[in-house]
Amino acid sequence: MPGPQVDSLIERIRQALPRHGNLDAAVRAVRDEFETLDPGLAQKLSGEIDEARSFVAREFEQIEILHTHSVIQKRPQWYFGPKPSDLHWPAVKAYLLNQKNWPEDDVRGIDDASNEVVSLLENPRNPEKPQFSARGLVVGHVQSGKTANMTAVIGKALDSGYDTIIVLAGLTNKLRYQTQLRLHTDLVQRNPLNWHVLTRNDINRDFRAPAQGGFLSHSDKAQLAVIKKNVSPLGELKDAIQETYPAVLKQLRVLVIDDECDQASVNSARGELDMTAINRRIREILSLLPAVTYVGYTATPFANVLINPYRTDGQEIDDLYPRDFITALPHPERYFGTERLFGKTPEDPANPLPEEEGLDMIREVLPEEEALLQPRSRKERDSFHPEMTPSLEDAILYFLACCAARHARGDGEKHMTMLVHTSAYVTAHERVASLIQGWIDVSRSDLADRHSDLAKKLARLWNDEAESLPRDITDAPRVSANQIFEHLPKVLGRLEFPVENGASDDRIDYSAPSRTYIVVGGSILARGLTLEGLMVSYFLRSANQYDTLLQMGRWFGYRPGYEDLPRIYMPNELKMRFRALAAVEQEIRDDIEQYRLQDLTPMDIAVRVRAIPGMAITAANKMRAARRCAVSYWGTHRQTFRFSHLDQEKQMRNWNAGAELISRIEALGLRDKRADATGRKLWCKVPKSSVRRFLESFTVESSHADLLPDLLIPFLEGGDPRLDHWNVGIVEPGRGTPSEFDLGSAGKVRTVRRAKLKDLGQIADIKALMSKRDLLFDCYNDGEKSGTWDDLKEARLQEVGQVPLLLLYAIDRHSAPERESKLKLREPLDAVHDVLGLGVVFPGSITEGGNFVSVELKPVSAEELEEIEQEEAAQAEAAGV
Repeated sequence: MPGPQVDSLIERIRQALPRHGNLDAAVRAVRDEFETLDPGLAQKLSGEIDEARSFVAREFEQIEILHTHSVIQKRPQWYFGPKPSDLHWPAVKAYLLNQKNWPEDDVRGIDDASNEVVSLLENPRNPEKPQFSARGLVVGHVQSGKTANMTAVIGKALDSGYDTIIVLAGLTNKLRYQTQLRLHTDLVQRNPLNWHVLTRNDINRDFRAPAQGGFLSHSDKAQLAVIKKNVSPLGELKDAIQETYPAVLKQLRVLVIDDECDQASVNSARGELDMTAINRRIREILSLLPAVTYVGYTATPFANVLINPYRTDGQEIDDLYPRDFITALPHPERYFGTERLFGKTPEDPANPLPEEEGLDMIREVLPEEEALLQPRSRKERDSFHPEMTPSLEDAILYFLACCAARHARGDGEKHMTMLVHTSAYVTAHERVASLIQGWIDVSRSDLADRHSDLAKKLARLWNDEAESLPRDITDAPRVSANQIFEHLPKVLGRLEFPVENGASDDRIDYSAPSRTYIVVGGSILARGLTLEGLMVSYFLRSANQYDTLLQMGRWFGYRPGYEDLPRIYMPNELKMRFRALAAVEQEIRDDIEQYRLQDLTPMDIAVRVRAIPGMAITAANKMRAARRCAVSYWGTHRQTFRFSHLDQEKQMRNWNAGAELISRIEALGLRDKRADATGRKLWCKVPKSSVRRFLESFTVESSHADLLPDLLIPFLEGGDPRLDHWNVGIVEPGRGTPSEFDLGSAGKVRTVRRAKLKDLGQIADIKALMSKRDLLFDCYNDGEKSGTWDDLKEARLQEVGQVPLLLLYAIDRHSAPERESKLKLREPLDAVHDVLGLGVVFPGSITEGGNFVSVELKPVSAEELEEIEQEEAAQAEAAGV
């Protein structure tokens, strides 16, 4: 490694490179600078300067950019990474490291991920292709640093030959302004003389056509416009392009970045040719640009992959389907997202590891409390007045303690936020904010008295929460209750209660230092807007679409120095929806990886992407190309892990369905003798009719949408011969409590133990039923039985062939947790009856074609549309639509 003096010389040479164009000229400039300062100094440092030059020279070497996260339309490789002589990215990188003090690993991750994205753009300097029009999609995570990646991509694209950047940034003035300021600070200010910025740093100003009429062609400046996705500013942009001289327009190399591209950009009109106004504007703008690459950024790509990639008869304008590439940004190491919160599928469901279980950060809001905090219908919104509830009081007290803890840790001059999101109604926001502020004002004297009942409650709450997470979750020091009370007066003195919705005037503003907010709001908080220092979220409002629900998770993101503090208060039903969503989100990325391995292009997978079960859950008016949605099970495994454990009738009915299946196939003489010798209960060559009858009699929870008969049975009856005969097994542990009832002619079977996650409500969630080794239940090869799920499916395929496998699991109704843990994330199942679960392993590959099932998609309910109508109207008015 070079020493400090050489490091300093390396940095001097890097800074000189953009001004002097090549390495030798930059080194000469550094030598001349030293000679001017001290004659003879350059000669004395000759060896160090040569070493620094060699180090910088190595940075000019081409790197091979592996497309490890992307499905791409094949094209020649043209981008080989940034060079020290580049103008924009090196300056941004230095700013992130030296002024924003980002960890080197985080900056390296952004560098690598943005390299991959830039390499997928169209080559702006290809003389053989002076005109081009490309489309791509970048799939990130909610609050995961997409803007940082976007900034890096813009900088590197400009360094590589693009000269005009158009950023489509949100539906509101606030979202546009937030993006404008971020790009101005991180990118423009690094080289302010090399920019021609066409939009102002003003929350109320948007794009207007330049005074000269159109765009200019700059040899030394980059053009930037950050535009709100509303019809009027997009119309101004269209006019500016049309007013640009044709000769100039041909020279422009334009990169269009569409932030949150699943919002408004997707055509949600009823008919393919009846485009919504915003979608039409974006399409028209792209069609006017001779050389353009359009890249959409989103964490919820459900709507984007439902775009029809093929032109409809009579349509002359391309849609926005990412036909050239789809890339999934890697999971940032310090990111707090769905997997960190809810964990991942355990390798051994009977004995899950702590790192697979997620974190105990969610607190329950009881149904009777919901009724006190949100009106039941639109008719009641004007007369409804919220009341303080025990869980909301706990959330406020805990937030105050968190703020005091951050002061004790030396972070008192940083922003701190609590989010309260109870309703879509604007009137409800104002009243909830007034309720909270009034409660704080009334309670100030009690909070200041450590011996009061309220102060004692705060201390108990803080001490209990301090024991709910692993000690190593943060490097920050633990904070005592005494320290909390020491800093509490300062927190109470800074507390503010803004309302953030389309109609409010008193809104959040992080431009001033050290704000402490309890912010109440609605839909505007659910998309794009960053809440700085978010520690507590109180969340009641639900949503029927997966993309809307995922975007509402403002608590995702980075929590440096306070990783142990975030808590989320929500109803049990909403918690279960988010937990299911964690699996759907990962499924998208897993499938993108499978398509990459199969060397498929986005156009090859257009139908298949839309066919992922669960992925087509978005607003009905965005699903024109998936009016009927294809679902394929090939190459997948499915399992039940949610049960109505307190519904005795349902559990008895499912048990009897399994008993009838086992008795029927036993009577057919299908028992496998080799399996008997190894202690396994396995039946082979079971006719599809027997399996179908069982599946029709078995009731799964509605959240297991992919196992509902309306989807699964038509797939079985699709005519594929691979589904004509099945293997059926009963999975038993080596040691297990005998079942209370006979499972048909198999008699009493050994039950598996599956403790449930600590939830209230009528549904037990065990998170996973199947172990990976269960995939090989009907295999006899004693070879390697470790690897990924896909590895084991391939091993089974090699031995058994294209045979589907149905597995039954008798679950002990008591099922206490096997692993004692201080965190107590699980509790006994305590079902009213032994529970019968099932797992299905389908042959084939997820990337193959085959017969698909068409199902009608459930549209958004009229009630939900009615709920959000008022706020959307207020947002539109505030945005100037």
